[in-house]
Amino acid sequence: MVRANRQHGFSLIEIMVVVVIIGLLASIVAPMVLDRADEARINKVKADFKNIQTALNLYRIDNYVYPSSEQGLDALVTKPALSPVPRNWRSSGYLDQLPMDPWGSHYLFISPGETREYDIYTLGADGVTGGEGPNTDISVWDQPEEQ
Repeated sequence: MVRANRQHGFSLIEIMVVVVIIGLLASIVAPMVLDRADEARINKVKADFKNIQTALNLYRIDNYVYPSSEQGLDALVTKPALSPVPRNWRSSGYLDQLPMDPWGSHYLFISPGETREYDIYTLGADGVTGGEGPNTDISVWDQPEEQ
């Protein structure tokens, strides 16, 4: 019995149809996934702000003042040597380490702030003042306080 030695495979047309279908699905799904990623980054910023605020409040309870702008948020991790040197600084610190914003930059800190005792903020994805969308600057005071 003689068997025909035929190879089976996909034609170029079949492969192109599959590629077009995958492209269409990606164009529909990608914006939804990207929006979720931006939303997750904003949620991380909010959670970091809450943790930093808790540490700042504990620092203030122990030392009667918030760290100065010069001392920065580092005062929550290591005892500041700059004035005003805290008298009752916890030997374990107030945070194990400073969180980074979702874009890999340090959170910025001003004390006293323009309208409040302090301000914590991030410059967003672009790292430059101003911007829209994922480049928007976010301050701890931009978010409504949850009751």
